Amino acid sequence: MEGLASLLPFVLIAVVFWLLLIRPQRRRQQELARTQRELQVGDEVMIGAGIVGHVATVDEEFIELETSPGVRLKVARGAVVRVLTPDPVDEVGRSEDPTDPGTGPTAN
Repeated sequence: MEGLASLLPFVLIAVVFWLLLIRPQRRRQQELARTQRELQVGDEVMIGAGIVGHVATVDEEFIELETSPGVRLKVARGAVVRVLTPDPVDEVGRSEDPTDPGTGPTAN
């Protein structure tokens, strides 16, 4: 019984380590892999180097990223770190929140 009691703190440390570090990291890796698998033409993405562009073509291993009109980069699918989603902002760049004093028909 004493041998089992002396191992209990190590077992608890291993369980806490798994719950706090390994499990969340595995989830993030799975989410990133799913994001990279589901890339579609037209998605706005950011690669690991911080370059942002729209997906022009999708291949099994590579994608072509259009960073400016006529400028395309061929990058590995694994370089994509996230898909950017558009913000709810109107074409002028202001939020459409009616309670915001800087918006509305009378705003300059």
